[in-house]
Amino acid sequence: MVELQTHPIDTVFHALSDGTRRRMLRELAQGERTVSQLAEPHDMSLAAASKHIKVLEGAGLIRREIHGRTHLCRLEPGPLATAHEWLTFYERFWTSRLDILERLLREEDAQTSAQDEIRKSPLKSPAPRNSETEPETGEDQ
Repeated sequence: MVELQTHPIDTVFHALSDGTRRRMLRELAQGERTVSQLAEPHDMSLAAASKHIKVLEGAGLIRREIHGRTHLCRLEPGPLATAHEWLTFYERFWTSRLDILERLLREEDAQTSAQDEIRKSPLKSPAPRNSETEPETGEDQ
């Protein structure tokens, strides 16, 4: 049987895809919490909280220490830094693309404005003919 390996960043984004887990991480950013303390604000059982914690542990986002019957959880920022680097790359990519698009749209807008000004300007009538300097073009010649 072929075992598929999941890239570590995939497990991080999977863990972050759930709002409850994101809120747990936010709580852990303020300091260590027990499983009970993490479960309480979410009105969930310890078993349900433990499942979320296992996903966070699997992604390397938290570390759990067991002291007797107490499970103490601590935030591990390393995987978040990796996710941030990944997102920053694409932020720069899209920012540069959008800057190019903005420049092109501004150039197009400037050209359109210039063409509108030309269309709006009154038609110039031909300059009056000076009979002393210009020969007549008629049948007399």
